[in-house]
Amino acid sequence: MNIYFACAITGGRQFEAVYQAITRALLADGHTVPTAHLADPGVKTLEAVVSPREVYERDVAWIRACDALVAEVSTPSHGVGYEVAFALSLGKPVLCCYQAGQPVSKMITGNISPNIQVQAYQTADEAVAVIRTFLLQNWHDL
Repeated sequence: MNIYFACAITGGRQFEAVYQAITRALLADGHTVPTAHLADPGVKTLEAVVSPREVYERDVAWIRACDALVAEVSTPSHGVGYEVAFALSLGKPVLCCYQAGQPVSKMITGNISPNIQVQAYQTADEAVAVIRTFLLQNWHDL
């Protein structure tokens, strides 16, 4: 499957180890993850050379082409919220996962779209398990 992974970049990187565990697992499972580089510690430097317009056009194209969007939403991010809403507007299945105990926007937790799931996790391994379950549940719909 082609999975768009969304995570905070400018809003904070305290969950970077979780981002890395998620992208490593998705790639190891054979999925295509065009945004896997977002988990890298040097992502701010990598993305600094790309214009805002190029980022927007690239990411919108990747979301259009994806089978599902997985967002780690423990850190508030305007970009991640936009990506989630855009994917939902296209009818894509979306999983928003977050570290248990972290406050998550009510625009995410209160969304009743049948295409969104919101799930807490305790550890990076549990986050990976949540994502794998989500993908298996949606595999038949894709």
